[in-house]
Amino acid sequence: MPELKITDDLEQLYQVLPPRVEAPLREMNRREQLLEVVLDLGREPEARFPGEAVLLAEDPVERDDLEYVIARVGDFGDDNRAGMERTLHRISAIRNRQGKIVGLTCRIGRSIYGTVDIIRDMVDTGKSILFLGRPGIGKTTKLREAARVLADEMNKRVVIVDTSNEIAGDGDIPHPGIGRARRMQVRRPDLQHAVMIEAVENHMPEVIVIDEIGTEAEALASRTIAERGVQLIGTAHGNSFDNLLVNPTLSDLVGGIHAVTLSDEEAKRRGTQKTVLERKAPPTFDIVIEIMEINKLAIHHDVGEVVDDYLRGVATPPEIRVRNADGTGEVI
Repeated sequence: MPELKITDDLEQLYQVLPPRVEAPLREMNRREQLLEVVLDLGREPEARFPGEAVLLAEDPVERDDLEYVIARVGDFGDDNRAGMERTLHRISAIRNRQGKIVGLTCRIGRSIYGTVDIIRDMVDTGKSILFLGRPGIGKTTKLREAARVLADEMNKRVVIVDTSNEIAGDGDIPHPGIGRARRMQVRRPDLQHAVMIEAVENHMPEVIVIDEIGTEAEALASRTIAERGVQLIGTAHGNSFDNLLVNPTLSDLVGGIHAVTLSDEEAKRRGTQKTVLERKAPPTFDIVIEIMEINKLAIHHDVGEVVDDYLRGVATPPEIRVRNADGTGEVI
């Protein structure tokens, strides 16, 4: 298993920051650990690292500092996010009640090659895969790498539905981290489900890659796509399989649950009450991967079977895979 290769395009981010913020940030020489730079009006600017925030200046942020950044990044969309062309950095705005920007979060985007090596056997199967995990744990990074591997190494027709330009970066030309995969941008977040269907109907993909499935319409679009025989690689809100299963909006991604009334004879044969919970339909996603830590994954290989066992009160433990510091992977 090869070592990870990381590209961060950090120079481009430095260049949009006010000089009095940029200079101390460079002097720290901690670029590999940097998570984000926070600029809030009237407060000292901060650099955030894992478990630590460091002040970058004693003087608080002024409107001129915010305007300096705003003038150098792309337009802010309805989701209050902007980007920088051909990078993966994301600039998110906080606005006051009058709509003026009073805070900016400049989040570092990194393309990490090799992150899907640990699950390459599953990506290659053509089965649909859903990633779960808390924000910032690496879901989008794995999506991007999966898209590149499928497009470049397996020569599949891959289309990325990129709602906030987090997968392929800002601007009209996608970031090279997605390889030969194609990218469809989404004009407004509430149109994501429509663009998903448009991608299938207009561009004949073999694989659709989608980040943050979060609404009933997006869950329905995902099912429609899967039923057409297209491989789905996506992420959803929720930290664990159990969270997803009891989420009324998204449980359809793993088959959904409904109550069934049995006949007296069938209830007696099963040894259960007359009303039982059963899986409603085949799962949209064949495999669910919980990202427990950046290099530690819990894998549910047969989602339908896991849901059926759950409803019978049987716990099906996931397979745990880890990536070691030397780049090797193992099952624990």
